[in-house]
Amino acid sequence: MAQTLNALDRHLVLVGFMGAGKSTFGAEVAERLGRPFFDIDREIEGTHGEIWEIFAQQGEIAFREIEARFVRDTCSRREPSVIAVGGGAVETRELLAGSDALVVQVDADVETAWARVRGSRRPLAEDEQEFRRRFELRQPLYAQVAHAHANDVDDIVLAAAGIRFGSHRDAAGDAIVADEHVADLHGVTAAHLVPAGEQAKTISEAERLWRALRVDRGSTIVAVGGGSTTDVVGFVAATYLRGVDWTAVPSTLLGQVDAAIGGKTAIDLPEGKNLVGAFHWPNAVVIDNGLLATLPPGELENGRAEVVKTGLLAGEPLWEHALEEQVRRAAAFKAGVCLRDPRDHAERAQLNLGHTFAHALEAASGFALPHGRAVALGLVASLRLSGLEEEVQVVEELLEPRPVAVDRDAAWGALTRDKKGRDGRPRLVLLDAPGAPRFDVELDAKDVRAALDALIE
Repeated sequence: MAQTLNALDRHLVLVGFMGAGKSTFGAEVAERLGRPFFDIDREIEGTHGEIWEIFAQQGEIAFREIEARFVRDTCSRREPSVIAVGGGAVETRELLAGSDALVVQVDADVETAWARVRGSRRPLAEDEQEFRRRFELRQPLYAQVAHAHANDVDDIVLAAAGIRFGSHRDAAGDAIVADEHVADLHGVTAAHLVPAGEQAKTISEAERLWRALRVDRGSTIVAVGGGSTTDVVGFVAATYLRGVDWTAVPSTLLGQVDAAIGGKTAIDLPEGKNLVGAFHWPNAVVIDNGLLATLPPGELENGRAEVVKTGLLAGEPLWEHALEEQVRRAAAFKAGVCLRDPRDHAERAQLNLGHTFAHALEAASGFALPHGRAVALGLVASLRLSGLEEEVQVVEELLEPRPVAVDRDAAWGALTRDKKGRDGRPRLVLLDAPGAPRFDVELDAKDVRAALDALIE
């Protein structure tokens, strides 16, 4: 079975040399993930006094014994936490060996680290030569225990969600399922092919894959393609043999910033989008920005709608960054939300901003309407119901949404069957302001229907 490279339901441990930023980053990451934060050095100081005094009075060996006990005790807690360990903790080689934690190394070059700590009372901060010697000594030790590397908070959150950046060819598995167009375009040797777009998300395609697969419970299925491909393959992986591991390799902007992240998998029914599905987190998500170079403009626009949605939720104009940074920051935002609420019981619902309307329009079009175009329209409706006309103008300028020709009654029928609804009453995501979402909002049905109708020719 493949190694699961995310921190879902397990501790996230930060390692790295002193001055790398573990304490500062760790506190922010814990807030982003909704978890307790434990800084082992601070925990020790709260019980045993200043670390420099322990070194001076008892020696480093005694300190390492205290440190090891605190790390073991903290990692044995049942509630998943973010844990920052001291820079020298890795010198106790077996310290993290028995833990199921995901370990992330926070990187910093020696010049930066020294500039941050020199002049402090840390034991190694008084001797620059020894500081540099220990820095070099510990680098291979960090590499031995770390599952991922990070330079900032977004990097750590991405690592916690199992998201890494690299070549799509780095994703290894026992069976590869790919979008037939992507496989041909990028030379992906796949055991199984699926149609492009929503045509892949059908019961018949899922059944075809179930019957064709020849893998066991310890296998990993790799999905290479857009959001529709990762949706159907993730659903097949969740249900085949009652669940096998899978790795997502999203090939579209929409997939890289949204669809492949967070473990939601699904297929469509004629009555609505994503009505049959399962939560099944991928053991890893491999994002290859190079795959975006061959996307047609329409597919880039599909993903751009999700970037705009994420920026509105985050309260930051993510769309103003270069494309690769849009992907990194939007993916990190969604990863944080999903790790806080992995089963969609509460605040993860905010990611549905605009999607209640979008899914209804897609279903009414027979899934011929591109998802990004539908989301752009859905954002307009949701922002108008939120009373945010200035943000409506932003969406109109960035995405240029145009009303669509679908049956109004069919769209309304699909909207009342939305997964977030209750007893046929839609529940919406609105914004009090950019960065201030309000979800599970029930409005008068007449107002919702009017907002939907305004999106239809």
